[in-house]
Amino acid sequence: MEKPVRQPSQQVTQQSSKSILYYVHDPMCSWCWAFVPVWNTIKQNLPDDVKVQYLLGGLAPDSNEPMPSAMQAAISGYWKTIMQRVPGTTFNFDFWEKCEPRRSTYPSCRAVIAARKQDVSKEEPMIRAIQEGYYLRAMNPSNDSTLITLAGELGLCTEEFAKELNSQQTHHALIEEIKMGQAIGAQGFPSLILKNASGYHYITLDYNDANVTLAKLGR
Repeated sequence: MEKPVRQPSQQVTQQSSKSILYYVHDPMCSWCWAFVPVWNTIKQNLPDDVKVQYLLGGLAPDSNEPMPSAMQAAISGYWKTIMQRVPGTTFNFDFWEKCEPRRSTYPSCRAVIAARKQDVSKEEPMIRAIQEGYYLRAMNPSNDSTLITLAGELGLCTEEFAKELNSQQTHHALIEEIKMGQAIGAQGFPSLILKNASGYHYITLDYNDANVTLAKLGR
């Protein structure tokens, strides 16, 4: 059953002729990475009157501190659990040896905003580039240098991207998206929230079966 959530501020309650499926996520969320195949199937089979909008959730604020070894062990353990629970999900564990991890995902979130601002069609490719860089290529998306490299690989202007990556406007946009996700009822990452004429509804998801979500959306 759809779960109603409290109405957010007027800023995010403007009515639209189409329903909106908000995808609340973080590019460095390992469960979001596991959800990619099912999410792609959902997007390909959405009803015509539902459009998708991404919202960045901001899993971990900016930090220059190295990740404690206990946290590194815990997160690498999550990866192993995900591989068991979502067959087909792949992680490159070389990351933990090659990189100096930091518990900081805001840079990767701002990178998505900076890419979107430069070319709206690059939003999803940037998300995927960060995920693949992190989970498959053992790159560290907490580092600006990694994000600028990925932007260049997508054909974005790296000079403009680097300028926008840490601008006040970009950080403000991220904070606003985080607040909006919380206001409309996100429950961790990823979260799917459907906005229709009756309000905002948390939509159930299954990491191995797109039909669980599509059934809630009338497909």
